[in-house]
Amino acid sequence: MSTENEGNAVPPAPSAPPVPVASPAPPQGDAGATAQLPPVPPGPPEQHPYGPGPTQSYGAPEGSWPPPPPPGTPGYGEAGAGGWGSSYQQPAPKPAGGGRGGLIAAVLVAALVAGGLGGGLGYTLAKDNDGQGSTTVSAADNGASQVKRAPGTIAGVASKSLPSTVTIEAESNSGEGGTGTGFVFDTQGHIVTNNHVVAEAVDGGKLSATFPDGRKYAAEVVGHAQGYDVAVIKLKNAPSDLKPLSLGNSDQVAVGDETIAIGAPFGLSNTVTTGIISAKNRPVASSDGSSSSKASYMSALQTDASINPGNSGGPLLNASGAVIGINSAIQSTSGGSFGSGQSGSIGLGFAIPINQAKYVAQQLIKNGKPVYAKIGASVSLEESTDGAKITDQGTGGADAVESGGPAAKAGLKPGDVIIKLDDSVIDSGPTLIGEIWTHKPGDKVKVTYTRGGDQHTVDLTLGSRVGDS
Repeated sequence: MSTENEGNAVPPAPSAPPVPVASPAPPQGDAGATAQLPPVPPGPPEQHPYGPGPTQSYGAPEGSWPPPPPPGTPGYGEAGAGGWGSSYQQPAPKPAGGGRGGLIAAVLVAALVAGGLGGGLGYTLAKDNDGQGSTTVSAADNGASQVKRAPGTIAGVASKSLPSTVTIEAESNSGEGGTGTGFVFDTQGHIVTNNHVVAEAVDGGKLSATFPDGRKYAAEVVGHAQGYDVAVIKLKNAPSDLKPLSLGNSDQVAVGDETIAIGAPFGLSNTVTTGIISAKNRPVASSDGSSSSKASYMSALQTDASINPGNSGGPLLNASGAVIGINSAIQSTSGGSFGSGQSGSIGLGFAIPINQAKYVAQQLIKNGKPVYAKIGASVSLEESTDGAKITDQGTGGADAVESGGPAAKAGLKPGDVIIKLDDSVIDSGPTLIGEIWTHKPGDKVKVTYTRGGDQHTVDLTLGSRVGDS
């Protein structure tokens, strides 16, 4: 599955339903109202080392990573969808900010939206309603707020988990910004979220995190991984009472398991929604929509829990309250909502499995840079259902199969088509990349490929690549 910028046509979905990731879309008009990015005229696909049309070397020589988005790949804030971590407009006298576009995957010909946009939208709606002479009467809670819910109930999980989540606001030096969600990773003040949520603040911008009780802290980016769409920030002057959320095992998640999502949909912080795991291993490819955008890939958990722009980076919990994923994208219809031109949830949300996100976060905290597993070969990113074809040439004229790399040692050659990685069926380059990135460097995998009509299987030890470029 691939994702692309707002306004771009959505490419046909691969055989296996693709999953998108989205981000911020620039606001217009009154503060809080968010408008979509102008349509992006289609252009000839570039060559990406990993996929269709364009080809990009997957784990090819330095400088080839991360691969540019697949052809026709939608980005954060695609047409018909709002990007999570999308932009918001600053109050006067600051100029309105147009945030990064949200990641949007082309799945079933629908636009995917990554969560994060609309930081001020919910506030604006509430504020406007307050000034219209509402006659609504609120019933007294009769002490209901003091009633404790059992730990195993949704209310019990929410009560325990909410204090460890934050609403993140990121602003660039030019005033552009976005809103998303994050959760406490450790007692040292590290918060895990999506890369596209904090992207605006990476180069010296402003970053803050607000807890449900109103405490607000300035923060800084410790490390970010565009390819994984994961980032870690750290609170400045972090409080001593931080309670990290417990992490589950996403490999043991089963279709039908209950899920609980926490986030700030359309700026409505501390929102809790529920659902189930609808599917596993959904391929996702997305970009931030900029001319120099690089692609993000994941093999996602799919959930029908209501997730909207603003949920990006928030935790997806299981029934016991353990984090099993990071909410990162939704598939949406093209119709807008709230007068903003943005679409909302239709029950198709996607999250980065926590086992992968945990590994990435630990590397970012330790080294400040992500570490990617690689096979050392450039594959086509073109839409296909036949597999991931190793290209004839890599990015920038480099060899398609890295000399001395994992693929070369396993005997793979240009023209070979990889159809399976271990037991996972590979239908395209982006799917292969997402599957490889669920592993760690040094892992041994079985690669099944076709050459000249014959099928072969070889063992391969994954190599490593440090950094996004």
